[in-house]
Amino acid sequence: MSGFDYDLFVIGAGSGGVRAGRIAARHGARVAVAEEYRVGGTCVIRGCVPKKLFVYASKFAEEFEDAVGFGWTSEKVAFDWSTLIANKDREIDRLNKAYIRNLEGAGAELIHERAVLDGPNAVMLASGRRVTARYILVATGASPFVPRHLPGHELAITSNEAFHLERLPSRIVIVGGGYIAVEFAGIFSGLGVETVLVCRGEQILRGFDDEIRNHLAAEMKKKGIEIRTRTDVARIERSGDGVRVGMNDGTAFGAGQVMFATGRIPNVTGLGLDRLGVEMTAHMAVKVDAYSQSSVPSIYAVGDVTNRVNLTPVAIREGHAFADTVFGGKDVKVDHSLVPTAVFSQPEVGTVGLTEEQARQGFRAVDIYKTSFRPMKHTLSGRDERMLMKLVVDAETDRVLGCHICGPDAGEMAQLLGIAVRMGATKADFDATLAVHPTAAEELVTLREKWKG
Repeated sequence: MSGFDYDLFVIGAGSGGVRAGRIAARHGARVAVAEEYRVGGTCVIRGCVPKKLFVYASKFAEEFEDAVGFGWTSEKVAFDWSTLIANKDREIDRLNKAYIRNLEGAGAELIHERAVLDGPNAVMLASGRRVTARYILVATGASPFVPRHLPGHELAITSNEAFHLERLPSRIVIVGGGYIAVEFAGIFSGLGVETVLVCRGEQILRGFDDEIRNHLAAEMKKKGIEIRTRTDVARIERSGDGVRVGMNDGTAFGAGQVMFATGRIPNVTGLGLDRLGVEMTAHMAVKVDAYSQSSVPSIYAVGDVTNRVNLTPVAIREGHAFADTVFGGKDVKVDHSLVPTAVFSQPEVGTVGLTEEQARQGFRAVDIYKTSFRPMKHTLSGRDERMLMKLVVDAETDRVLGCHICGPDAGEMAQLLGIAVRMGATKADFDATLAVHPTAAEELVTLREKWKG
């Protein structure tokens, strides 16, 4: 691969870009990775990791209350936002350094500059240096979307800013109905913030099993979260130390903050993709084939910038597959079906496979097994919370098509269920598996009665 400065140049040091760079370097490639901000990307710096830490923090209020039913007292309990922020920042710093160490330890060169495409085999760095590479990998991720046409949009924050607020607002309006919106609704509510969730659709978590969506919404309302569906924000105005939010139904109310969580858009602006004729999707993501190759043969893309399945583990798998295929002499494609996922809402959602609605559209006969019960912990805590578990089964082959859970540790269960569903486990396989007692998960192997409805 002589004639180029590098064998591989990666633009973006997020999960997908770092993994691709590390694996390619291990295969013997000369690799450079350019990052204009911090190494780790959305997940580590401003996404999954700090969000999960915030979720943990927000659950303690209920934990202290529940402890009373088990004989504990919980007097003089207090929360300090600045302590959480400082400790979170310290952990992010540690992870940022670990990512840098692992990347450089694999033999890749890290360049702390913005890089843009300057040809099918060249990039221009912010310093003015032009470098060439046999292959270029775009792994620039995505950014939160805020509608610029909305009057007062500049007064809103996104998840990026939520991790760095100087103080907690007394009331927050969260706009959106997806992962990020429902997770932050639980976070702020758990930390004592009056929380209003505004969702344009008929229900939160579009694309998830309808029964899970409805169950989660009901449980969130029990926790004091106000959910307004089929409505949207029409304007935002400054009001004292906070804002006043006007809705498209004519109502208006005050809040300390407005947070938009209405999706993310691929980071492609100013990268030079258009000048090279790289084909884009209708949503302005880099269009790639099964091997993550774009319409320009030397340019590849992985992760959220391709808008396939926007999850960190998927980006990592795509980056690894790219490096193994291009530099490792292997033929590796990523299967984007049957991806297990968790929503760290409160209560948590874990799911893998087809929803009931999808299964009924694609299969002639579908059996549904489900149960709703009070988790054992709450028999003493007294909390009014129920758990929902659901299996979607192909009635003709007995194969389990989907598993959906809303309740404690649902994400942990979804990871293991993902193995079973991917291997083609049948309902009979579930039935033949001995239960672990007493656990909530045992319900998954003891469900016998089909739901009729």
